[in-house]
Amino acid sequence: MKALVIAEGALRLEDRETPAPAADQVLVEVAGTGVNRADLLQVGGRYPAPPGWPKDVPGLELSGTVVAAGPGVRWLSPGDRVFGIVGGGAHASHVLTTENLCTLMPDDLDPIAAGGIPEVFITAHDALVTIAGLKPGERVLVHGVGSGVGTAAVQIARAMGATSVGTARTPDKLEKAKELGLDEGVVAGGESTDAIGEVDVVVDLIGGDYLSIDVEVCRPKGRIVIVGLLGGAGSELNLGAVMQKRLSIRGTVLRSRPDHEKAAAVAAFGAQLVPLFADGRLQPVVDKIVPLEQGQEAYDLVASNATFGKVVLSGGGGGS
Repeated sequence: MKALVIAEGALRLEDRETPAPAADQVLVEVAGTGVNRADLLQVGGRYPAPPGWPKDVPGLELSGTVVAAGPGVRWLSPGDRVFGIVGGGAHASHVLTTENLCTLMPDDLDPIAAGGIPEVFITAHDALVTIAGLKPGERVLVHGVGSGVGTAAVQIARAMGATSVGTARTPDKLEKAKELGLDEGVVAGGESTDAIGEVDVVVDLIGGDYLSIDVEVCRPKGRIVIVGLLGGAGSELNLGAVMQKRLSIRGTVLRSRPDHEKAAAVAAFGAQLVPLFADGRLQPVVDKIVPLEQGQEAYDLVASNATFGKVVLSGGGGGS
């Protein structure tokens, strides 16, 4: 098998022995695998893989075809098209995972583009539905709406009957997000809270000083979920407003959770979102597909902050 290996803060393609599945493991031939900011952090030595996952091969999501199954596997079989999340190792031609971190992929989904779905849609669904308890008719604010999680959150909000307002640094990203169902867009950087208006739920992918905006625009009993920290890990917080409005502020990560918690998130994704991909109400948003052997180019694209949606590596397998 081929794998993108971290070596001295950079990536190189290496040949490695293809592993064999045991117990409840499956070996998946990778068709597509998204590049996420956590991968950039891992390459830079700032986000090590969880125990039990490859330490030197990044990659948190995949789509592809099961080519082998361990004796304890219950419902997956060789030939099944799947997608899912892993703790690492997906930026390769093959990945060893467990069946409870996978779910079946709809027939009509492009197998390569689907590699950019699981991490961002599971994260967005977990933030909006599991944590924030979004209800139809509520209004959602998404900071960083042009990101992978942002484009997923907009689509999920629309599918649930909520309305959305999003922030991005360029009008172009806001216009593209409106094509996905964003109701209102605000250019970030000096925006007033009046331009955003009142909201019930915030999905904050920026962090830093944006938290003060979140608190100001939230209605009473609003829910703020912090998903990313591109704007920094520190912020001033108006505790009086938090108390008076009875706000809830939660942080969330996906990668470092125990596997049984990630399996529960995958199960919720499979039950509630995969049918919406099957009928076309949700769709992957892919800025560019890059061959695995050009992995460094894909990482540089993500680091540029210029992309809209996902950058996906084509693993070369499972495309039939």
